[in-house]
Amino acid sequence: MAEKKKIAIVTGAGSGLGKEFVSLLCKEKDVDEIWAVARNQEKLEKLRTICDKQLRVFSVDLTDRMALTEFGEKVQQADVSITYLVNNAGYGKFCSYDDVTVTDSVNMIDLNVSAVVAMGLYCIPKMEKGSHMINIASQSAFQPLPYLNIYSATKAFVRNYSRALRVELKEKQITVTAVCPGWLKTPFMERADVGAEKTVRHYMGITTPDNVAKKALKDAKKGKDISVYGIYTKMAHTVAKILPQRMMMKIWLWQQNM
Repeated sequence: MAEKKKIAIVTGAGSGLGKEFVSLLCKEKDVDEIWAVARNQEKLEKLRTICDKQLRVFSVDLTDRMALTEFGEKVQQADVSITYLVNNAGYGKFCSYDDVTVTDSVNMIDLNVSAVVAMGLYCIPKMEKGSHMINIASQSAFQPLPYLNIYSATKAFVRNYSRALRVELKEKQITVTAVCPGWLKTPFMERADVGAEKTVRHYMGITTPDNVAKKALKDAKKGKDISVYGIYTKMAHTVAKILPQRMMMKIWLWQQNM
């Protein structure tokens, strides 16, 4: 029987952290093909310049339940083994609760939470011993964040869900790693800034996505349940375990001059 093609699936692959994961996974010996998923077809096509392996691109809006289901069915019908699943797609808004529409608020939850869960459920049956699921959470998962409230709540879900799922998949020898980066120099911040009066103004410990992606991949291979890059983010992780959440929120508001 012919060996199944080994693939890696990356969502939110068009830019930023997702693009870095595509670049790194193209160099992995246990990956024959990359499936890159994002909404922007043009950005997806440009990935071919950084990947010398076979690359399939899928323009999919993961907040569209029908489109997500259709992509999931393609995964289920494919005769492949998924070596890596990187759930990177997500977005947030820097503003008060009433500066963002109901549609955007719900779509944020659909993309940051529902799509992560659905992609995992579609892909796990195609994953074998030694496969890795990498779910992108955030430093904001460590505490509630006023004026970034939905985003931080969804990332707390991703962190907790990933750590619990890792335990459930241990007997299958499939690892799940929650990646919790701090601020990254990516298009995310431009899209998140809606010009609100109360907004994020200071980006402590900011870094570039290549640093986070490299450490995340390294930690996933080690079977770690959480990946935290950088001194500032690690410090925030530690402090959040000690101080009450009410105090953490006060510190956040002070940092942002609010």
